[in-house]
Amino acid sequence: MKRHTWQRDAVRDALGTRENFVSAQELHAALREAGTSIGLATVYRALADLAGEGEADSLQQEGESLYRACTSATHHHHLMCRSCGLTVEIEADPVEHWAKAIAAEHGFSDPQHIVDVFGLCAGCSSA
Repeated sequence: MKRHTWQRDAVRDALGTRENFVSAQELHAALREAGTSIGLATVYRALADLAGEGEADSLQQEGESLYRACTSATHHHHLMCRSCGLTVEIEADPVEHWAKAIAAEHGFSDPQHIVDVFGLCAGCSSA
């Protein structure tokens, strides 16, 4: 476990105030606007550490890593609106069973995967 620094705590706290996924650059800009002297490289490192320890969710969208404070302590997936960014954590038991079965079929063990589903939420669909 990484040691706690004020920078890491600042990144964790700022991330916790966001409802949707955010880039490191966006979070850095918000921290700087709030008067914090934290550097962009430090924000990147802190976010990567938080994601690695399960305190943040991370996903790739259009080649960029996005982060959100993790609200679930267990493995989960996301349903995300392509328009407004609304994100819902979902359980996907059939995906879990499929991943284990396909791994075993090919002689692999301990499969890990990431599944995120993108669509339009009800609000954006009706707009």
